[in-house]
Amino acid sequence: MLGKISLGTLGLTIGGILTLTGFFAYAAHNATLNLIGFFYGIPVLLGGLALKANELKPVPFIPSTPESVLSLRKQKATQTQNQVREDVTRYRYGQDAHLDKALTHLGLEQLGEDFPEVVALREMEIDGNYALIIQFDSPQVPLDVWQQKQQKMVAFFGPGVDVKISQIGDEKIELALITNPETQS
Repeated sequence: MLGKISLGTLGLTIGGILTLTGFFAYAAHNATLNLIGFFYGIPVLLGGLALKANELKPVPFIPSTPESVLSLRKQKATQTQNQVREDVTRYRYGQDAHLDKALTHLGLEQLGEDFPEVVALREMEIDGNYALIIQFDSPQVPLDVWQQKQQKMVAFFGPGVDVKISQIGDEKIELALITNPETQS
Protein backbone atom coordinates (compact mmCIF):
# COMPACT_ATOMS: atom_id res chain seq x y z
CA MET A 1 0.00 0.00 0.00
CA LEU A 2 2.71 2.49 0.98
CA GLY A 3 4.61 1.81 -2.26
CA LYS A 4 1.63 3.04 -4.28
CA ILE A 5 1.77 6.49 -2.65
CA SER A 6 4.42 9.05 -3.56
CA LEU A 7 6.15 9.88 -0.29
CA GLY A 8 7.71 12.91 -1.99
CA THR A 9 4.30 14.32 -2.89
CA LEU A 10 2.98 13.49 0.57
CA GLY A 11 5.95 15.28 2.20
CA LEU A 12 5.56 18.29 -0.07
CA THR A 13 1.84 18.53 0.67
CA ILE A 14 2.04 18.14 4.45
CA GLY A 15 5.22 20.22 4.71
CA GLY A 16 3.71 22.95 2.53
CA ILE A 17 0.54 23.09 4.62
CA LEU A 18 2.49 23.22 7.89
CA THR A 19 4.91 25.84 6.55
CA LEU A 20 2.10 28.05 5.25
CA THR A 21 0.33 27.65 8.60
CA GLY A 22 3.54 28.82 10.26
CA PHE A 23 3.74 31.92 8.04
CA PHE A 24 0.10 32.83 8.62
CA ALA A 25 0.49 32.19 12.37
CA TYR A 26 3.55 34.48 12.39
CA ALA A 27 1.52 37.21 10.72
CA ALA A 28 -1.30 36.67 13.23
CA HIS A 29 1.13 36.70 16.18
CA ASN A 30 0.23 33.14 17.19
CA ALA A 31 3.55 31.86 18.55
CA THR A 32 2.48 28.24 19.09
CA LEU A 33 1.27 27.63 15.54
CA ASN A 34 4.20 29.65 14.25
CA LEU A 35 6.68 27.30 15.93
CA ILE A 36 4.83 24.18 14.75
CA GLY A 37 4.77 25.50 11.20
CA PHE A 38 8.44 26.37 11.11
CA PHE A 39 9.93 23.55 13.20
CA TYR A 40 7.91 20.77 11.57
CA GLY A 41 6.75 22.23 8.28
CA ILE A 42 10.07 23.31 6.80
CA PRO A 43 11.93 20.01 7.54
CA VAL A 44 9.01 17.95 6.19
CA LEU A 45 8.85 20.19 3.12
CA LEU A 46 12.61 19.78 2.53
CA GLY A 47 12.32 16.02 3.07
CA GLY A 48 9.51 15.90 0.51
CA LEU A 49 11.67 17.83 -1.97
CA ALA A 50 14.57 15.43 -1.43
CA LEU A 51 12.34 12.38 -1.93
CA LYS A 52 10.74 13.92 -5.03
CA ALA A 53 14.18 14.58 -6.53
CA ASN A 54 15.16 10.90 -6.11
CA GLU A 55 11.82 9.35 -7.01
CA LEU A 56 11.26 6.60 -9.58
CA LYS A 57 7.63 6.45 -10.62
CA PRO A 58 5.83 3.09 -10.85
CA VAL A 59 5.91 1.41 -14.26
CA PRO A 60 2.43 1.10 -15.81
CA PHE A 61 0.76 -2.05 -17.11
CA ILE A 62 0.09 -1.50 -20.82
CA PRO A 63 -2.52 -2.84 -21.49
CA SER A 64 -4.15 -3.61 -18.16
CA THR A 65 -4.14 -7.26 -17.15
CA PRO A 66 -7.27 -9.32 -17.93
CA GLU A 67 -8.97 -11.28 -15.11
CA SER A 68 -8.03 -14.64 -16.67
CA VAL A 69 -4.34 -13.74 -16.50
CA LEU A 70 -4.70 -12.46 -12.91
CA SER A 71 -6.05 -15.86 -11.85
CA LEU A 72 -3.26 -17.57 -13.79
CA ARG A 73 -0.75 -15.35 -11.94
CA LYS A 74 -2.15 -16.49 -8.60
CA GLN A 75 -1.77 -20.13 -9.64
CA LYS A 76 1.54 -20.17 -11.48
CA ALA A 77 3.65 -17.06 -10.88
CA THR A 78 7.01 -17.69 -9.25
CA GLN A 79 8.28 -15.73 -6.28
CA THR A 80 10.79 -13.97 -8.55
CA GLN A 81 8.12 -12.90 -11.04
CA ASN A 82 6.00 -11.52 -8.20
CA GLN A 83 8.97 -9.69 -6.69
CA VAL A 84 9.94 -8.10 -10.01
CA ARG A 85 6.32 -7.05 -10.67
CA GLU A 86 5.92 -5.58 -7.17
CA ASP A 87 9.28 -3.77 -7.30
CA VAL A 88 8.67 -1.97 -10.58
CA THR A 89 5.03 -1.08 -9.90
CA ARG A 90 5.73 0.98 -6.79
CA TYR A 91 7.54 4.22 -6.05
CA ARG A 92 11.27 3.73 -5.46
CA TYR A 93 13.77 6.15 -3.95
CA GLY A 94 17.54 6.51 -4.24
CA GLN A 95 17.94 4.19 -7.22
CA ASP A 96 19.27 5.00 -10.67
CA ALA A 97 16.66 2.89 -12.47
CA HIS A 98 14.10 0.18 -11.87
CA LEU A 99 15.91 -3.19 -11.59
CA ASP A 100 19.29 -1.41 -11.55
CA LYS A 101 20.96 -4.02 -9.33
CA ALA A 102 19.64 -6.87 -11.47
CA LEU A 103 20.77 -5.16 -14.68
CA THR A 104 24.23 -4.55 -13.20
CA HIS A 105 24.49 -8.17 -12.04
CA LEU A 106 23.48 -9.38 -15.50
CA GLY A 107 26.07 -7.12 -17.18
CA LEU A 108 23.53 -4.96 -18.98
CA GLU A 109 24.84 -1.66 -17.69
CA GLN A 110 27.20 -0.21 -20.25
CA LEU A 111 30.32 1.47 -18.83
CA GLY A 112 29.57 5.13 -18.15
CA GLU A 113 26.12 4.86 -19.74
CA ASP A 114 22.63 4.80 -18.36
CA PHE A 115 20.73 1.65 -17.54
CA PRO A 116 18.09 0.33 -19.92
CA GLU A 117 14.88 1.95 -18.71
CA VAL A 118 11.81 -0.10 -17.81
CA VAL A 119 8.94 1.66 -19.59
CA ALA A 120 6.02 -0.79 -19.41
CA LEU A 121 4.86 -4.16 -18.12
CA ARG A 122 2.29 -6.56 -19.37
CA GLU A 123 1.05 -9.90 -18.20
CA MET A 124 -0.25 -12.60 -20.48
CA GLU A 125 -0.71 -16.30 -20.91
CA ILE A 126 1.77 -18.13 -23.16
CA ASP A 127 1.09 -21.83 -23.81
CA GLY A 128 -0.91 -22.12 -20.58
CA ASN A 129 1.82 -20.49 -18.49
CA TYR A 130 1.97 -17.09 -16.81
CA ALA A 131 4.28 -14.56 -18.49
CA LEU A 132 5.51 -11.23 -17.12
CA ILE A 133 6.79 -9.13 -20.00
CA ILE A 134 9.04 -6.19 -19.20
CA GLN A 135 9.54 -3.58 -21.91
CA PHE A 136 12.83 -1.67 -21.86
CA ASP A 137 13.93 1.44 -23.68
CA SER A 138 17.47 0.30 -24.44
CA PRO A 139 19.30 2.62 -26.85
CA GLN A 140 22.70 1.90 -25.27
CA VAL A 141 22.43 -1.91 -25.03
CA PRO A 142 21.77 -3.63 -28.38
CA LEU A 143 19.74 -6.82 -28.84
CA ASP A 144 22.82 -9.03 -29.35
CA VAL A 145 24.17 -8.05 -25.90
CA TRP A 146 20.81 -8.94 -24.34
CA GLN A 147 20.83 -12.29 -26.15
CA GLN A 148 24.37 -13.06 -24.97
CA LYS A 149 23.12 -12.67 -21.37
CA GLN A 150 20.07 -14.93 -21.83
CA GLN A 151 21.49 -17.99 -20.02
CA LYS A 152 22.64 -15.79 -17.16
CA MET A 153 19.10 -14.36 -16.98
CA VAL A 154 17.57 -17.85 -16.83
CA ALA A 155 19.81 -18.64 -13.86
CA PHE A 156 19.15 -15.23 -12.24
CA PHE A 157 15.34 -15.25 -12.56
CA GLY A 158 14.91 -19.04 -12.13
CA PRO A 159 14.22 -21.68 -11.18
CA GLY A 160 10.93 -22.25 -12.92
CA VAL A 161 11.30 -19.34 -15.33
CA ASP A 162 12.19 -19.29 -19.01
CA VAL A 163 13.48 -16.06 -20.52
CA LYS A 164 12.62 -14.85 -24.01
CA ILE A 165 14.15 -11.70 -25.46
CA SER A 166 12.81 -9.83 -28.46
CA GLN A 167 13.24 -6.46 -30.10
CA ILE A 168 10.02 -4.55 -30.77
CA GLY A 169 11.42 -1.31 -32.18
CA ASP A 170 14.70 0.38 -32.94
CA GLU A 171 15.63 0.76 -29.29
CA LYS A 172 12.94 -1.24 -27.48
CA ILE A 173 13.58 -4.67 -25.95
CA GLU A 174 11.01 -7.00 -24.42
CA LEU A 175 12.10 -9.44 -21.74
CA ALA A 176 9.51 -12.16 -21.14
CA LEU A 177 9.72 -14.11 -17.89
CA ILE A 178 7.58 -17.21 -18.53
CA THR A 179 6.81 -19.82 -15.88
CA ASN A 180 8.13 -23.27 -16.73
CA PRO A 181 6.95 -25.92 -14.27
CA GLU A 182 9.44 -28.43 -15.69
CA THR A 183 12.43 -26.42 -14.40
CA GLN A 184 11.07 -25.75 -10.90
CA SER A 185 12.83 -27.57 -8.12
